[in-house]
Amino acid sequence: MPARNWFALLPALLVCSCGTVRFYTQAAGGQMEIWRKSRPNAAALADSKVEERVKQRLRLIEELRAFAASDLRLPTKSFGKYCDLKRPYVVWVVFAAPEFSVEAKRWWYPLVGHLKYRGFFDEKDAQQEGERLRKQGLDVFVGGVEAYSTLGYFKDPVFNTFLHRSDAELAELIFHELTHAKVFIPGDTDFNEAFATANAQEGVRRWLRARGDAAGLRAYEASLRVQQGNVRLLLDTRDKLNALYTLQDFATPDDRRLAKQRVFEEMLKKAGANPPVSRMSMQNAAQKWNNARLNTIAAYHTLVPGFGRLLKKHGGNLDAFHREVAAMKKLDDVQRLTILGTQKR
Repeated sequence: MPARNWFALLPALLVCSCGTVRFYTQAAGGQMEIWRKSRPNAAALADSKVEERVKQRLRLIEELRAFAASDLRLPTKSFGKYCDLKRPYVVWVVFAAPEFSVEAKRWWYPLVGHLKYRGFFDEKDAQQEGERLRKQGLDVFVGGVEAYSTLGYFKDPVFNTFLHRSDAELAELIFHELTHAKVFIPGDTDFNEAFATANAQEGVRRWLRARGDAAGLRAYEASLRVQQGNVRLLLDTRDKLNALYTLQDFATPDDRRLAKQRVFEEMLKKAGANPPVSRMSMQNAAQKWNNARLNTIAAYHTLVPGFGRLLKKHGGNLDAFHREVAAMKKLDDVQRLTILGTQKR
């Protein structure tokens, strides 16, 4: 890690608790591991020991980076190197929320402000943090994450963890992470993730059209419709829970817990009865749904339709779209939601 970047962390570390110092220490160690194990894509492509499958994905990523720069107006200093971490996830992320609230717990970080998650490079550390929060009575969700971004502060590499994705899925991931380096508003997780999601989805459409891949575009649009069905169901469930938590006519906390459980049971029942989202109900059987897990969906998708309307207002002109989004940095949360024509969920 360059000395200037390490020393920049010292003021924050000096005012932190021991637990927070440990968090930043593991974060610095994880970032240093990434740098240590990274090498230029060209070196990996020239290495006879690297599998052809990996080389094919790296060649595709070089194509995606070029398209992102020329057609999507995105900065592309990231993804010029390859990093094989020899594990399925880069980080494990902890989400938390009160037992009877859909408002996410937030953590403060230097440079980026408050975010709705806490990331760890070791699964054991993430699980320990999750257990600590559960003992405080919070709903907690801990999940592995395949992609990792420093939001343009450093040159992030391509990771082995996301090379298994389809071409369109890989393109969406690359465009999503590059979008964070284009515009990022400290402290507004929902805005940042939804903008990156909407911009990436539009980027995939344009890339597939430029390739002349009509079949790929139809398949991608079909996958988005399935995803939108999932998201609607999950966000509707979150709205029902929010209404439930504001009611005062529960005799005991156990009565409220039972009502909460019934809302999630209804969600899974609807998922099982609807073929486009039936896979979701099977995937969820092993992991319990709670307020924290719902927030992982809300953060990425609640504001996506608003960004779609904003892009349409600019006639699909990405430069104008990006300029207006960047200008929203000067606004507060309510003003941004007003422009997007979306209420907070």
